[in-house]
Amino acid sequence: MENNALVPGNRQVNLKKTFNRGLRCLLTACSGEEFRRAFPSCTAAEQERLHRCFIQVISSLHEDIQEEFESLFLETQAGSVLDKVEELVEEHTLDPLRSEKSNVGEAAHNLSEAKKNELIYLTGLLEKTEEQNRKMKERLELLKKEKQDFSGAANFVHELRTRIANYETGYHTKLVDL
Repeated sequence: MENNALVPGNRQVNLKKTFNRGLRCLLTACSGEEFRRAFPSCTAAEQERLHRCFIQVISSLHEDIQEEFESLFLETQAGSVLDKVEELVEEHTLDPLRSEKSNVGEAAHNLSEAKKNELIYLTGLLEKTEEQNRKMKERLELLKKEKQDFSGAANFVHELRTRIANYETGYHTKLVDL
Protein backbone atom coordinates (compact mmCIF):
# COMPACT_ATOMS: atom_id res chain seq x y z
CA MET A 1 0.00 0.00 0.00
CA GLU A 2 2.71 2.43 -0.98
CA ASN A 3 0.45 4.65 -3.08
CA ASN A 4 -2.14 5.37 -0.36
CA ALA A 5 -1.41 9.09 -0.45
CA LEU A 6 -2.52 9.16 -4.09
CA VAL A 7 -5.45 6.76 -3.98
CA PRO A 8 -7.75 6.90 -0.97
CA GLY A 9 -8.59 3.61 0.68
CA ASN A 10 -12.05 2.09 0.86
CA ARG A 11 -12.58 3.33 4.39
CA GLN A 12 -11.86 6.94 3.35
CA VAL A 13 -14.19 6.72 0.37
CA ASN A 14 -16.92 5.09 2.46
CA LEU A 15 -16.62 7.71 5.21
CA LYS A 16 -16.90 10.57 2.73
CA LYS A 17 -19.84 8.96 0.90
CA THR A 18 -21.65 8.29 4.16
CA PHE A 19 -21.06 11.83 5.40
CA ASN A 20 -22.33 13.33 2.14
CA ARG A 21 -25.43 11.11 2.12
CA GLY A 22 -26.22 11.98 5.73
CA LEU A 23 -25.68 15.67 5.11
CA ARG A 24 -27.88 15.63 2.01
CA CYS A 25 -30.68 13.90 3.94
CA LEU A 26 -30.49 16.37 6.82
CA LEU A 27 -30.47 19.46 4.66
CA THR A 28 -33.21 18.34 2.27
CA ALA A 29 -35.60 17.02 4.90
CA CYS A 30 -38.12 19.84 4.35
CA SER A 31 -40.03 19.69 1.06
CA GLY A 32 -41.49 22.74 -0.65
CA GLU A 33 -44.98 21.66 0.34
CA GLU A 34 -44.01 21.26 4.00
CA PHE A 35 -42.28 24.63 3.91
CA ARG A 36 -45.43 26.34 2.53
CA ARG A 37 -47.55 24.71 5.23
CA ALA A 38 -45.26 26.31 7.82
CA PHE A 39 -46.30 29.79 6.58
CA PRO A 40 -50.05 29.57 5.98
CA SER A 41 -50.66 33.28 6.57
CA CYS A 42 -48.33 34.32 3.74
CA THR A 43 -49.44 34.66 0.14
CA ALA A 44 -48.25 32.14 -2.46
CA ALA A 45 -45.76 34.67 -3.85
CA GLU A 46 -44.39 35.37 -0.38
CA GLN A 47 -44.15 31.66 0.35
CA GLU A 48 -42.26 31.15 -2.91
CA ARG A 49 -39.81 33.97 -2.09
CA LEU A 50 -39.30 32.59 1.41
CA HIS A 51 -38.77 29.11 -0.01
CA ARG A 52 -36.17 30.40 -2.50
CA CYS A 53 -34.40 32.20 0.36
CA PHE A 54 -34.55 28.99 2.40
CA ILE A 55 -33.06 27.00 -0.51
CA GLN A 56 -30.24 29.52 -0.86
CA VAL A 57 -29.46 29.32 2.85
CA ILE A 58 -29.57 25.51 2.81
CA SER A 59 -27.33 25.36 -0.29
CA SER A 60 -24.83 27.72 1.29
CA LEU A 61 -24.95 25.79 4.55
CA HIS A 62 -24.44 22.51 2.66
CA GLU A 63 -21.33 23.89 0.93
CA ASP A 64 -19.97 25.31 4.20
CA ILE A 65 -20.45 22.02 6.03
CA GLN A 66 -18.78 20.06 3.21
CA GLU A 67 -15.83 22.47 3.15
CA GLU A 68 -15.48 22.24 6.92
CA PHE A 69 -15.65 18.45 6.78
CA GLU A 70 -12.91 18.32 4.14
CA SER A 71 -10.81 20.78 6.12
CA LEU A 72 -11.23 18.78 9.33
CA PHE A 73 -10.60 15.55 7.45
CA LEU A 74 -7.26 16.90 6.23
CA GLU A 75 -6.40 18.68 9.48
CA THR A 76 -6.89 15.59 11.64
CA GLN A 77 -5.26 13.34 9.04
CA ALA A 78 -8.27 11.06 9.26
CA GLY A 79 -7.46 9.72 5.81
CA SER A 80 -4.07 8.42 6.86
CA VAL A 81 -5.57 6.94 10.03
CA LEU A 82 -8.24 5.17 8.01
CA ASP A 83 -5.60 3.93 5.56
CA LYS A 84 -3.52 2.65 8.48
CA VAL A 85 -6.58 0.86 9.88
CA GLU A 86 -7.22 -0.64 6.47
CA GLU A 87 -3.59 -1.72 6.25
CA LEU A 88 -3.74 -3.27 9.74
CA VAL A 89 -6.93 -5.13 8.88
CA GLU A 90 -5.34 -6.40 5.69
CA GLU A 91 -2.20 -7.52 7.58
CA HIS A 92 -4.32 -9.19 10.22
CA THR A 93 -6.36 -10.94 7.56
CA LEU A 94 -3.22 -12.17 5.81
CA ASP A 95 -1.34 -13.30 8.92
CA PRO A 96 -3.46 -13.42 12.08
CA LEU A 97 -0.72 -15.16 14.13
CA ARG A 98 1.91 -12.45 13.66
CA SER A 99 0.96 -9.64 16.04
CA GLU A 100 4.29 -7.74 15.95
CA LYS A 101 3.51 -6.48 12.44
CA SER A 102 1.20 -3.80 13.70
CA ASN A 103 0.75 -1.47 16.58
CA VAL A 104 -2.97 -1.76 17.19
CA GLY A 105 -2.79 0.40 20.30
CA GLU A 106 -1.31 3.33 18.39
CA ALA A 107 -3.82 2.98 15.59
CA ALA A 108 -6.67 2.82 18.12
CA HIS A 109 -5.32 5.93 19.89
CA ASN A 110 -5.02 7.83 16.59
CA LEU A 111 -8.51 6.81 15.60
CA SER A 112 -9.85 7.75 19.02
CA GLU A 113 -8.22 11.19 18.79
CA ALA A 114 -9.58 11.72 15.29
CA LYS A 115 -13.09 10.78 16.43
CA LYS A 116 -12.83 13.05 19.47
CA ASN A 117 -11.75 15.95 17.26
CA GLU A 118 -14.53 15.16 14.81
CA LEU A 119 -17.12 15.20 17.62
CA ILE A 120 -15.86 18.57 18.87
CA TYR A 121 -15.99 19.97 15.36
CA LEU A 122 -19.45 18.59 14.61
CA THR A 123 -20.77 19.88 17.93
CA GLY A 124 -19.51 23.36 17.06
CA LEU A 125 -21.00 23.06 13.59
CA LEU A 126 -24.34 22.01 15.07
CA GLU A 127 -24.32 24.99 17.44
CA LYS A 128 -23.49 27.30 14.53
CA THR A 129 -26.34 25.81 12.48
CA GLU A 130 -28.78 26.15 15.36
CA GLU A 131 -27.78 29.80 15.76
CA GLN A 132 -28.31 30.39 12.03
CA ASN A 133 -31.73 28.72 12.25
CA ARG A 134 -32.65 30.89 15.24
CA LYS A 135 -31.62 34.03 13.36
CA MET A 136 -33.60 32.92 10.30
CA LYS A 137 -36.71 32.36 12.45
CA GLU A 138 -36.27 35.80 14.04
CA ARG A 139 -35.98 37.36 10.59
CA LEU A 140 -39.10 35.57 9.37
CA GLU A 141 -41.02 36.73 12.43
CA LEU A 142 -39.85 40.29 11.78
CA LEU A 143 -40.99 40.03 8.16
CA LYS A 144 -44.39 38.73 9.28
CA LYS A 145 -44.74 41.59 11.75
CA GLU A 146 -43.73 44.16 9.12
CA LYS A 147 -46.35 42.70 6.79
CA GLN A 148 -49.00 43.01 9.48
CA ASP A 149 -47.93 46.58 10.27
CA PHE A 150 -48.14 47.44 6.58
CA SER A 151 -51.63 45.97 6.22
CA GLY A 152 -52.84 48.33 8.98
CA ALA A 153 -51.42 51.27 7.05
CA ALA A 154 -53.20 50.11 3.89
CA ASN A 155 -56.53 50.07 5.76
CA PHE A 156 -55.85 53.57 7.07
CA VAL A 157 -55.05 54.89 3.57
CA HIS A 158 -58.23 53.28 2.17
CA GLU A 159 -60.35 54.86 4.92
CA LEU A 160 -58.71 58.24 4.36
CA ARG A 161 -59.37 58.07 0.59
CA THR A 162 -62.99 57.16 1.22
CA ARG A 163 -63.49 60.11 3.52
CA ILE A 164 -61.77 62.49 1.11
CA ALA A 165 -63.98 61.23 -1.73
CA ASN A 166 -67.05 61.69 0.47
CA TYR A 167 -65.91 65.18 1.41
CA GLU A 168 -65.43 66.14 -2.24
CA THR A 169 -68.90 64.87 -3.14
CA GLY A 170 -70.50 66.86 -0.38
CA TYR A 171 -70.70 64.33 2.40
CA HIS A 172 -68.87 66.06 5.18
CA THR A 173 -67.60 63.69 7.81
CA LYS A 174 -65.15 64.31 10.52
CA LEU A 175 -61.57 63.21 9.88
CA VAL A 176 -61.02 63.36 13.60
CA ASP A 177 -62.42 59.83 13.97
CA LEU A 178 -59.37 58.39 12.24
